[in-house]
Amino acid sequence: MTSGNARSEASRADATASGATPPVRRGRRPTPLPEPYAAVLADYSRRLRRSPLADSSKTKYISRVRGYLAWMSEAAAYGLLEGDPLADPAAATAAVRDYRRHLKNGRRAATTIDNVLAAADDFHARRGLAAVQAGRERARRRTAPKALDEDEIRRYLRRVEAAASPRDTVIALLPYLAGLRIGEVVALDVADVRVSAHEGDLRVRGNGRDGEKTRTVALHPDLRHAVRTWLSERLTWPGADTGALLLNARGGRLTDRAARHIITRLGRDAGLGEEPGRPFAPHILRHTFGAQLVRAGTDLVLVAELMGHKRLDTTRQYIPPAPADRAAALGALTTGH
Repeated sequence: MTSGNARSEASRADATASGATPPVRRGRRPTPLPEPYAAVLADYSRRLRRSPLADSSKTKYISRVRGYLAWMSEAAAYGLLEGDPLADPAAATAAVRDYRRHLKNGRRAATTIDNVLAAADDFHARRGLAAVQAGRERARRRTAPKALDEDEIRRYLRRVEAAASPRDTVIALLPYLAGLRIGEVVALDVADVRVSAHEGDLRVRGNGRDGEKTRTVALHPDLRHAVRTWLSERLTWPGADTGALLLNARGGRLTDRAARHIITRLGRDAGLGEEPGRPFAPHILRHTFGAQLVRAGTDLVLVAELMGHKRLDTTRQYIPPAPADRAAALGALTTGH
């Protein structure tokens, strides 16, 4: 007769040999997480509360991360984890890949699996670990949003410096140096600006469905100088006693359409948008902001917060390399020449 302990040890050995993971459990209330996983989830929840994600997204992320930690707890009990996924990036990557396989074995939908993996990525990123390398189930090919190259952005900035008024300079720089959408640019109030000679930031209100969401963006030194110059000139404009930061000639709030026209004209005068397949519009400047931060190695969570992205997967679109990056990579190969 085989004892219960012996059966348990045999099951554990079989699971380890097959690469299996603890079974999928559905249709019941989750059991409390054991320590230290309960404390880890509480810490993640606190960090997530400080992010600009929508409340509904925060709730979903916490629920998905809770399921991931519950699986991790059971996998640890079975001895199936490779290292410590809570501290080691390589172990975190292995754990997320195993969890993806676990969900597939449970016949979860591809969309569900990808949503869970996005939450797991966010969890590990907020713990300061490198981005995990686990592919998604949906086989859609994403391309990086169009962005200006270094020569193009220099031409644009030179044109702004040479031809734009103080007001138009602020309009032209906000999408590139602060990552703002054009609707966020024209929605700014004077009260949203905190600026001095050496520091400053903006309180940015989201537009559309994100209209109630706010985020704080630090002012780049060049943008800080431009804002201070405009605030001084603004005192002489009609409507100087109103709340809008950017005014039209009659003293009212500048419209979305007018701001787009100002940026598009400056870009056209800088020779942008003339090449087939490379149009120029204000959102290109915002995409350039995101692309440059990602290529410089800025943490994706921070980039998402600066850009007001509700989902980390949106920010991940900026990861694919530009053609110049691919050419540079090939140039690094050792040859016989």
